[in-house]
Amino acid sequence: MKNKQVLFLTQAALIAALYVVLTFFANSLGLANNAIQIRFSEALTILPFFTPAAIPGLFVGCLLSNLLTGCMPMDVIFGSLATLLGALGTYSLRKFKWLAPVPPIVANTLIVPFILAYVYQFEGSIPYFMLTVGIGEILSCGVLGMILLFSLQPYRNKIFKYQSY
Repeated sequence: MKNKQVLFLTQAALIAALYVVLTFFANSLGLANNAIQIRFSEALTILPFFTPAAIPGLFVGCLLSNLLTGCMPMDVIFGSLATLLGALGTYSLRKFKWLAPVPPIVANTLIVPFILAYVYQFEGSIPYFMLTVGIGEILSCGVLGMILLFSLQPYRNKIFKYQSY
């Protein structure tokens, strides 16, 4: 039992660290600063399909990324909660492979536009932000996430040794 707990914490910490590194990488390329944002770290939101350790890993990774990149406090809170909701949704739909990216896409498309409008006071309407955030999430979670899912699928029993906790 103790080995499973250590593995769970190790996987969660590794996922959090990967999320932070990928966020910084996308930021360095300027991909996360446009109307449609491509965030490589969002591809990791399919990982709850493989392991529940991804849920806290993604939440902590997003929280740290938002703090370290200088986001406003409300963005840190609500952006991280959007990631947490998406991760919980992906985990709950893990029996349906093709639906894995849907919860993070929906959570971010519904929550992030309000952060952009009311926290950062960007010019534009909520529907416009929903469209641009939604497109970015479809590309990041849907396209890149599914590429990651299918790439990891053959190795799931080696990488995510203890799948049920």
